[in-house]
Amino acid sequence: MLAFRRYGLVLWFGLVFSFFTTAVMAQDQGWSAYKSRFLMPDGRIIDTANKNVSHTEGQGFSMLLAVFNDDQATFDKLWQWANTTLYRKDIGLYSWRYDPNNSVHVADKNNASDGDQLMAWALLLAGDKWNDTRYTKASEKLQTALIKYNVIDYAGYKVMLPGVTGFNQTSNVTINASYFLFPAWKAFYAHSHLKVWKDLDESGTAMLSKMAFGELRLPTDWVDMQADGSMKPASRWPTRFSYDAVRIPLYLGWAHPGSPQLAPFILWWQKSPRTATPAWIDVMTGTKAGYNMSPGLLAIRDFTMANAAAISPNLAPKDDYYSSTLQLLSWWASKQG
Repeated sequence: MLAFRRYGLVLWFGLVFSFFTTAVMAQDQGWSAYKSRFLMPDGRIIDTANKNVSHTEGQGFSMLLAVFNDDQATFDKLWQWANTTLYRKDIGLYSWRYDPNNSVHVADKNNASDGDQLMAWALLLAGDKWNDTRYTKASEKLQTALIKYNVIDYAGYKVMLPGVTGFNQTSNVTINASYFLFPAWKAFYAHSHLKVWKDLDESGTAMLSKMAFGELRLPTDWVDMQADGSMKPASRWPTRFSYDAVRIPLYLGWAHPGSPQLAPFILWWQKSPRTATPAWIDVMTGTKAGYNMSPGLLAIRDFTMANAAAISPNLAPKDDYYSSTLQLLSWWASKQG
């Protein structure tokens, strides 16, 4: 059975690579628009809804999109900027945020594990796509650092912490399930066969089943897990299913199509017409956003609800960085399926 499962993962990984290496021969229109709006000449991706700061999340997302679009020149520029500006040699990970508006551009040296995972995943895909071991070795190095500094055993689970510091408290740990990069973990395991990636996948899905808050049984963006394994919405953040947690069904469905754990998201979104779905909801009070989903959030909704035909790679003229990113990622995830 173990051999069969391993073969299945290798086959899945091979199919992913095959799709992204053979199906994409030219850059799509959405990628060209994305670069023109958010890519600076030095390789920095700007968060246009957040005073043009940059972060490892943005670099990682964009490196993935560069691989998917067979754009090695842009990939190298994105990676080089991150290495030059954010890389921490002491731990082999990246400081999470760059602020062009402050005299000290990188004031917070902490990492964000989602950004590091995204870059490691993109590098792994790049190494195969362009037959370049530099990328593969860099991915392996990042994976090793993530295991050393961000992965812990807690309350019977294998846990990916959001950052090296600030989330492992005395009596609990704070987690963000949108940092559970299920498709990346699956790819890492298929490449290395290290059990930690399989354990993270199994623990992540098990933890999601406990992040069922309020009447809608939805996770909040941030969650506190106690030493006994019980969970509750994190005390330091709003109790919302919002801009972070919305990525959970994208990653979950990308790695595990048809997972029964997608049901709470589908049930919530079915309560509203497609183009009139609130952007977020407070899962404890029921308060909803006074505005609807952006195109990127809507694309995740469509992906999760098997409405792939509604997802377009063409970006709305004034859509911001985050929404545009989620739209393109959802489009690629739906194409893979």
